[in-house]
Amino acid sequence: MSDIDRITQDALEAIAAAGTLDELDEVRVRVTGKRSELAGIQASMRDLDPEGRKALGQQLNAFRGTFQAAFDARHEALAAAALDAQLESERLDLTAPPRRLPPGRPHLLTQVEQEMLDVFVGMGYRVAEGPEAESGTYNFDLLNIEADHPARQEMDTIYVDGFDDVVLRTHTSPVQARVMTTQAPPIAVVCPGRTYRADAADATHSPVFSQVEGLVVAEGITMADLRGTLLEFSRRMFGADREIRLRPSFFPFTEPSAEVDVSFEGAGGNHGWLEILGSGMVDPNVLAFCGIDPDRYTGFAFGIGIERVAMLRHQVRDIRDLFDADARFLARF
Repeated sequence: MSDIDRITQDALEAIAAAGTLDELDEVRVRVTGKRSELAGIQASMRDLDPEGRKALGQQLNAFRGTFQAAFDARHEALAAAALDAQLESERLDLTAPPRRLPPGRPHLLTQVEQEMLDVFVGMGYRVAEGPEAESGTYNFDLLNIEADHPARQEMDTIYVDGFDDVVLRTHTSPVQARVMTTQAPPIAVVCPGRTYRADAADATHSPVFSQVEGLVVAEGITMADLRGTLLEFSRRMFGADREIRLRPSFFPFTEPSAEVDVSFEGAGGNHGWLEILGSGMVDPNVLAFCGIDPDRYTGFAFGIGIERVAMLRHQVRDIRDLFDADARFLARF
């Protein structure tokens, strides 16, 4: 019996002295394992008489209760301390500066679009937007595009399956029609957004592309106002020494219409011209269709391809590079 009292005292002291969970487990094995002194005492019970076995059994049970209670308490304390130490070692210093990572930036088309809008907003325009799935009324009819016009054919226009006369807009001009049917002049808006054509993708064409279109309607608007606006835009986007020229053209919703070229200096100092947009005076029929008196008001409109401007400014030769999400290409801008 005195041996068990001694083993109990030694075990409690060893448990209290254990500094880690591994040390505590070593105490458990040493005190209660198969080769422990306690195991030898348990084996000796077969040599005792019934009274002796009963007394020894009670002593062993008392030891197990005392040992287990002390072991569990110490185990809980050491486990909590180990967890605290782990958390402290893995704690993040949120005040420390992060590792240097390459800064993100908007896509090249987004950058160019924002620059273009900034130019026109600085001139007093406001930004107007509309749906990309558009009715034929706004995409064609109100813009003086007749029912038999080639642009309405499926080889040029993408129709939305399951809906009568609903298309993916072929230009952002429907936004201009929506503005004119809901607002009275004076009007000065720019309309950015994606547009869709049934084109095969190649170096200069894409079935999805972006435009910024502009519209001004007021009393006394002339072609000179259009030219002055486009000259200011060209100089802001391509350089203060740029000049523009207007060449006669045709669009169903403007009359007269003009293609606009911007000057540039090529290799060796050679002077040249690059086409950047289409424009013209708003056709009186369009004004009338939209509920504006063409005898009182005049206006001009223009449409600029964002991809075209981006390619000219940054010497991008293939429009598909703008949509391929190649990080090596995008990192240049």
